[in-house]
Amino acid sequence: MDETVVIPPFLRVEEAEALPGRVVLADVRWYLDGRSGRAAYEGGHLPGAVFVDLDRWLTGPATPTGGRNPLPRPEVFAEGMRALGIDDDSVVVAYDDQGGVIAARLVWMLRVTGRRAAILDGGPDAYTEAHPHSLTPDEPEPAREGDFSVRAWPAGALAEADDLAGPDVLTVDARNRDRFAGAQDPVDPRPGHVPGAVNVPCRENLDGLGRLLPVRAVRENFAAGGVVAATASQVVSYCGSGVTACHNLLTLEHTGLGSGRLYVGGWSAYSRDEARPVETGPGR
Repeated sequence: MDETVVIPPFLRVEEAEALPGRVVLADVRWYLDGRSGRAAYEGGHLPGAVFVDLDRWLTGPATPTGGRNPLPRPEVFAEGMRALGIDDDSVVVAYDDQGGVIAARLVWMLRVTGRRAAILDGGPDAYTEAHPHSLTPDEPEPAREGDFSVRAWPAGALAEADDLAGPDVLTVDARNRDRFAGAQDPVDPRPGHVPGAVNVPCRENLDGLGRLLPVRAVRENFAAGGVVAATASQVVSYCGSGVTACHNLLTLEHTGLGSGRLYVGGWSAYSRDEARPVETGPGR
């Protein structure tokens, strides 16, 4: 495939199928409640899709300062991609069964290190709508080891907790509104959100079928939180632990608003530091 071909962050099924060259389908199902993504994959997945284990290949060891899902060492990420037969020049189309909010982690990691990757808009449901009865329990034969190089995480794409209070930072929380407001938090020690943060729940950028809303509607969602073209470069996106926050960053890019930075530790790291202030309530 011509390496000059630009791959947008989201692809519809027909767009993914029209891609020339070698395309790798990646199943990135994972569940906050502890259900097994591997079991879901084995129960039926898109033909030829490989299973990407988020806990093994997309996450490093949890720490109080790094949160539940810090980035893995670049060497670990590269090892996982090679084991799945992914090359530096592969086009990876990733999906889950939650509108892409989990698959976004893999897509962001690939794109931020200079690879081509996209979320399959609508996931398995969109695929089976076009190809009824197409899911399979059969895992593909082990591919040859991919030619995937080790690349450092670019510092300019990342933010730390201390950056969230910066005067030129627009902190955007991708979690659902109840967790942002502090009404409940099932996994972290203190409920609430980073003071001054705005709430743009990533799932509110999806329709009832788990597909990305039209660009105009997504832009309106971001604008309600103060994220417009003039401020998008100031965005630091966070969520519980740096997974669904990637969806907001990819959505910003897809709608032409630009790119922001990821605070990987998210609320799982921030809320554990008792010295850091916390706000509750709906915010603005």
